[in-house]
Amino acid sequence: MITHFTNHIASLSSSVPRSQSQAAPQRFDLSRVSFTLRCFQIQSCLRSGESQIPTRFFVNPVSRGTRNQAQGALFDYLHTTRSFTYTDAEHISKNSPHFLSSLLSKIDDNERDVSRALTRYFRYNPINEFEPFFESLGLCPSEFEQFLPQRLMFLSDDGVMFENFHALCNYGVPRGKIGRVYKEAGEVFRYEAGVLVSKLRAYEDLGLKKGTVIKLVSSCPLLLVGGVDVEFASVVDKLKRLPVGCDWLGRDLSDKKTYRWGRILETMEFLEKMGCKEEKLSSLLKTYPALVIEGSGKKFYVLFGRLFKVGLEVDEIYSLFIDNPEMLSDKCVKNIRKTLDFLIAIRMETHFIRKILLSHMERIGSCSLQAPRTVCVSLNISEEELCQMLKKEPLRLFSFVSTTTKKRRSKLLSEDARKYAEKTAFLVRLGYLENSDEMVKALKQFRGRGDQLQERFDCLVNAGLNHNTVAEIIKHAPIVLNLSKDVIEKKIHSLTELLGYPIESLVSFPAYLCYDMQRIHQRFSMYSWLRERDAARPMLSPSTILTCGDARFVKYFVNVHPEGPAVWKSINQSST
Repeated sequence: MITHFTNHIASLSSSVPRSQSQAAPQRFDLSRVSFTLRCFQIQSCLRSGESQIPTRFFVNPVSRGTRNQAQGALFDYLHTTRSFTYTDAEHISKNSPHFLSSLLSKIDDNERDVSRALTRYFRYNPINEFEPFFESLGLCPSEFEQFLPQRLMFLSDDGVMFENFHALCNYGVPRGKIGRVYKEAGEVFRYEAGVLVSKLRAYEDLGLKKGTVIKLVSSCPLLLVGGVDVEFASVVDKLKRLPVGCDWLGRDLSDKKTYRWGRILETMEFLEKMGCKEEKLSSLLKTYPALVIEGSGKKFYVLFGRLFKVGLEVDEIYSLFIDNPEMLSDKCVKNIRKTLDFLIAIRMETHFIRKILLSHMERIGSCSLQAPRTVCVSLNISEEELCQMLKKEPLRLFSFVSTTTKKRRSKLLSEDARKYAEKTAFLVRLGYLENSDEMVKALKQFRGRGDQLQERFDCLVNAGLNHNTVAEIIKHAPIVLNLSKDVIEKKIHSLTELLGYPIESLVSFPAYLCYDMQRIHQRFSMYSWLRERDAARPMLSPSTILTCGDARFVKYFVNVHPEGPAVWKSINQSST
């Protein structure tokens, strides 16, 4: 850009006759230069396959203050200059760190007023809005570069895409997860008005709750392509006939994994053929969803195959699953695999391995063994001698537990027995596996006795959330259970009574419960006052109201009404 500008000035100078150039200096018509420079920048942004990547890199990390100023400048540009809605501008400006780094690389490192410098930059350098937009959807630059339009730079130029994006947002799909939908099912964003919403409602018509559909769309975007997925519909029909219900699907799906509904259906049918009837199958799915969800049932088939290979009959494997359903958890599968590898490595015959598995599966699933070579060295015996020893005394196998497991157990046992037992029982009810690494981590995070944790958990359930939803909230924001019951009730009252939001709002923004009551009361009171006077959108998300800084809140929620500053002052005085 600078080279082009210099060449342009040089061309203007060379076009002036020598006699005139030696005369008194004349003023350039800078409007012509500015217009040329601006046109050059627009053409640069529209070049095929190019993006506004940083032109230099920072040696030191960007400070929080600089980042906040850059976010504020980008927000003002999108909201004020480009007329984005408050919510769109805020989300894009706060969730596009790579693009912000690119912007900061355009200005002088010694610039103190970053906001002013960027505002000046935006005045003459229109940005390609698709870059920060795609990044705010959860895509990294290497992922969204292929999706950048060749001849467009303003989001408003692609109204169909933007309309379908808002359809997903308005339905409740988290903005940060829409990137996966765009990446895996891009045709969804080319639907005509109303088509996408009708597809979402078609899945609700199967009997699924809206929250379950949102999670399904986030983790399985291809469900929105074409008609209702036949294999998925078959899975839902089968779950409807089970006590667990079809909304069980929404509990353990991950937006970072891919699911094959045909294989999930086959796994469920295979379990039924093995004799796992409705009540037992429902109990297994509810307690150990990894049975069919993780790897779309692959884990079950792999474990089944290994057990079958060492000599276990189908009915014996089924009995093991029924008597020890916890063996399907991640930790137990890993320990079972280690035990099988251990016994095979010392060349133990399959009928002896079969006998050990049938007699001691519960202990095998809870113990992580050392490597055979380590055991042989410590006992100063050969692998053949170790094999003969275990044939005679199978229980000695469990004395070869890894040292890390031993240390962890001794530490846990040294704690207060009653308190530990209460907290452990509570965490088991949440779905944690006893003595697992996740259990140890959770015991450190949650403060209070087991009965206190249960009381706080029940407080959320009694507010209208189901058990599985509360468990999901706790896993995303463990600090919630460290709040007292009274504080939780007050915060829920402010959300549901003061603003009239549904209790389900906590699912998408569990961090709401972590904000202090003074901030919640002040900001909700101000927003409620504005809403009564039609000076604010009726249902802004709680995160938009609470997470923005004080200066931005005053700018967009106080100063937007002539009486706003006086009301805000009154609210602050009454709450202090």
